[in-house]
Amino acid sequence: MFALDAKTMQRIAPVVRRVIIVDPNPAAARLLQDLVKGFGSREIVVEGDETRVLDLAREMEPALIFTERAGPRLDGEALVRRIRRSSLACRRAPIIMVTAEATASAIKGARDSGVHEFLRKPFTSGDLQRRIENLATKPRDWVEAVGYIGPDRRRFNSDDYAGPQKRKADKPRSSAEAALAVKDQAMRILLSALTQFDSDPMQAVRAIKQQAETLKALAIKTGDAPLAIAAAGLDTVLAAGAPTKATLTAPVEVVLKLASPESLARAG
Repeated sequence: MFALDAKTMQRIAPVVRRVIIVDPNPAAARLLQDLVKGFGSREIVVEGDETRVLDLAREMEPALIFTERAGPRLDGEALVRRIRRSSLACRRAPIIMVTAEATASAIKGARDSGVHEFLRKPFTSGDLQRRIENLATKPRDWVEAVGYIGPDRRRFNSDDYAGPQKRKADKPRSSAEAALAVKDQAMRILLSALTQFDSDPMQAVRAIKQQAETLKALAIKTGDAPLAIAAAGLDTVLAAGAPTKATLTAPVEVVLKLASPESLARAG
């Protein structure tokens, strides 16, 4: 059995404390279960049927979810989207997709569904350890939009990723550049959420609320008084309860007036 040192075990302990493995193949699920146990997990549940996973996740509140990409009663990408769009307490829990199908389109599909990591079968204990350590030591910003919910896709950590190299925007930036990137993304999501409000009101409200919190925190950090006032106004409307497109439009537009034209153009 692959043995980890005490430091590594301590580092990954919060990630593996409660684990759900979604895999219709009993042998593959058992192998993964044994490996995760070796990493210190003592609460692991295996399920092969997608329809039972959400109830299981609601009851267990896992800290980590593994899912196979496909099976007789499993669509891994659809399952990830359902978890991300749910009201589960664990909706932001790290998800690792495990599959023998590691084509560029499969990896992109996994990334776009909202997974944190992609693990190709067959894999070694070292491969699994690297994925779990990524989750423990390289946290990624959370994106709460309407079309996409999950970890920031620009920092997709899969060693199996075969797509284009990271964009220039993904390289290390100064604190000012990083703050501007956060502001631009939040503004784009706000505009998109308002535009798509009628198609998914619940997620649009959730997305707007997340951006209001992000922008308010950013304004305080950077000393941007106009942004702080605008974000606080939006937050007040959200806190009043039962927000609608009609009640949100004006305060969202006040915030959007502080966005750069370039960032809003990219939202389209």
